[in-house]
Amino acid sequence: MKTVLLIVALGAMLIASVWQLGPIFSAYAHEMSIHGWIALAAGTILSLGLGGGLMALSFFSARRGYDDRADWRSDEDS
Repeated sequence: MKTVLLIVALGAMLIASVWQLGPIFSAYAHEMSIHGWIALAAGTILSLGLGGGLMALSFFSARRGYDDRADWRSDEDS
């Protein structure tokens, strides 16, 4: 129940923000060509994908124990 309520609340906030920003984007739409919008969308999607991929690799590395020891020398060498 809490998850459904959270999804509904976040969805409502997303719809409200897009609804409020719609007139702003439409006011400036004539200044950018379709190629500019495509480049903007592609850059946004690629940036989010790259950030998500790097975060996934970071979590994967931490869970597998690759980050446990930063020192390459063992305790026996000291």
